[in-house]
Amino acid sequence: MTLAPPLPGLSLGDLHVEVPVVLAPMAGITNAAYRRLCAEQGAGLYVCEMITSRGLVEGDATTRRMLTFDDAETVRSVQLYGTDPHYVARATEILCAEYGVAHVDLNFGCPVPKVTRKGGGGALPWKRNLLGAILERTVAAAAPYGVPVTMKTRKGLDDDHLTYLDAGRIAQEAGVAAIALHGRTVVQAYSGRADWEAIGALVEHVDIPVLGNGDIWEAADALRMVEQTGAAGVVVGRGCLGRPWLFRDLAAAFRGQEVATLPTLGEVRTMMRRHAELLAQHMGEEKGCIEFRKHVTWYLKGFSAGGQMRKSLGLVSSLADLDALLADLDPDEPFPVGELGAPRGRQGSPRARVVLPEGWLDDTDGLTDGESCIGGEDVSETTGG
Repeated sequence: MTLAPPLPGLSLGDLHVEVPVVLAPMAGITNAAYRRLCAEQGAGLYVCEMITSRGLVEGDATTRRMLTFDDAETVRSVQLYGTDPHYVARATEILCAEYGVAHVDLNFGCPVPKVTRKGGGGALPWKRNLLGAILERTVAAAAPYGVPVTMKTRKGLDDDHLTYLDAGRIAQEAGVAAIALHGRTVVQAYSGRADWEAIGALVEHVDIPVLGNGDIWEAADALRMVEQTGAAGVVVGRGCLGRPWLFRDLAAAFRGQEVATLPTLGEVRTMMRRHAELLAQHMGEEKGCIEFRKHVTWYLKGFSAGGQMRKSLGLVSSLADLDALLADLDPDEPFPVGELGAPRGRQGSPRARVVLPEGWLDDTDGLTDGESCIGGEDVSETTGG
């Protein structure tokens, strides 16, 4: 990869991120253990799994348990989901006052039907008044603590109902510190190619920093996105599944340094062991190992480990069992270069339509009371996006 000149970090209000790279919240993935694992690889901003504002305000136990941070996390970052300005603002105040959070991100990009059918996630920016009310009240709630608020969104519902330019303007007027744009519509979900031209258009449209998201599988992709779009940084999600060292490569690339050589299977198994160890520290050994199982396929993607080995690793319940199995992997096997630049994680197909509340498309203004307009949000919601 051709070396690029060092790029500046990312400033979000008083919060400075040395390397303009953000780990996207992913449900069931970006818990405290995984965030630490990625942070050990390179600088960036590592965001907690998405939590619901109403769940936090009402003291839901599941929501509270998700707000677990590693002792090494000096910058606590959380993504909130909500449809009601009161709940989102109140949840933000709780995060700042009780959890010492230094950054709050708002999710307006989730494409999952159980979220959009309530007018949440990627559906919400269609209602401009509601979006503005949530952003203004959240920024006001975070201001006394000096905590910056950012938002993540998509291009729109579909190609006929784009929202991202209006959302960017509304965010800027509300005092939002930055906006992340996933270059896909809600109906696309994770299918097809991300539209980087839309990211560039948003950069031209607003004065606040824009972060690009979508189809960043290697460090070179991140550099190319920034060069093509003028984005202030990147948000990385599925590209780091089974590859936490991607943040090492991204940090080097943005600093204008040589990116490390690809890891051998021996180095990958060391990373696997560290991941399981961190999960065990946070959850207990058996639960941590069970949680680790979902990551095995991602770590071994493209390697020659046989079906029985993969099956056994998918059943581990102790670190000793994991060690015994990992010892049988060939430490000298080179990284499968055919996997470079290939999509990771879920892709799927475009949806036939976006599931929305009845009459949602009738106007773009809507009400500013999320509860009466939409019917509320689930107290406990674990879907990311």
